[in-house]
This record gives sequence, structure tokens and C-alpha cells, in this order.
Amino acid sequence: MPTQSQEFDAFYAATAKRVVATVYAITGDLAEAEDAVQEAYVRAWQRWDRLTREGDPLPWVRTVAVRLAISTWRRTRNRLLAHRRHGPQDDSPELSADRVALIGALRELTPDQRQVVVLHHLLDLPVEQVARETGASSGAVRTRLSRARKILGERLADATVPSEGVVSHG
Repeated sequence: MPTQSQEFDAFYAATAKRVVATVYAITGDLAEAEDAVQEAYVRAWQRWDRLTREGDPLPWVRTVAVRLAISTWRRTRNRLLAHRRHGPQDDSPELSADRVALIGALRELTPDQRQVVVLHHLLDLPVEQVARETGASSGAVRTRLSRARKILGERLADATVPSEGVVSHG
């Protein structure tokens, strides 16, 4: 039988990258996402007995990580603006045009809209689970999803329109 430490290590190894990807998609800042996720796992370890008794600890970790990241994001808005002005670090991987357009469109959503879009569409969580993890009603989640889809649809359609001077022959 695995020890508590081995159990936690296996859980971390199996879930951490996906949680980072989720928080990154919500915040648009990889460093903040990694920091928030690390802190969420530290807090999960401190409560590991209770979390595993209550069932799957992943929703708890994800919720804590998202809340930490959003809280940090709100406190450090000026630092994020400076980072955006100076661009990504040189060792950042090159992103495809589609990914850049998606990240740009996601940044135009409110934090609440971004969170429900990522949880529902990227993680395939049902609306009811998104509502539980965000503390919102199912109706509020549906409303946020609807508004976010409209904004994303408009922004992503704009991003795929050919530039002037390009003629399509059909």
C-alpha cells in the first residue's frame, strides 16, 4: 500500500501540468499560473487526509489555484502591463497565430467569463460542476458562457478575416 507521501506525489505528477494549463488559460500569465498552482498543491498537502476522505482532490486544487491566480492578478495589474509592454522572454516558444488569437480573445473576457470558458470548454466539465467550483449558480455559469461565446466568436472571426488586398478566388 502506498504511503501518503507517495500517493500525493503520484497525484501531483498526474495532475499538475493540466492544472497549470487551466490556470494559464484563465489568467494568460504562465509564471502566475505556475506560482498559483504550486501554492495550491502546498495547501492540498497540508489537508491531504481530509481532501482524499472527501473524494477527488483535483477540483479543490484547481479552484484554489484559480482563486490564488486571480487574486494575485488583481493585486499586480501594473506589473502585468509592464510585462506585456516588454514582451515575452526570449526563451518562450513561438506560438501559432491561432493560439495568439485565442489568448488575445480570452483576455478580452472578464475573469469570471474566462474561468467558466476554460473549465467548461477546455476541461469538459459539466455546467453543474463549473458552478460548484466557481461558487456561482448554474444559471450564472450559462449566462457567462453565452456572453463569452459571443465575444470569442466575434474576436476570433475578426482574427480570421483576410487582410485587405488579398483576393480569394473561389
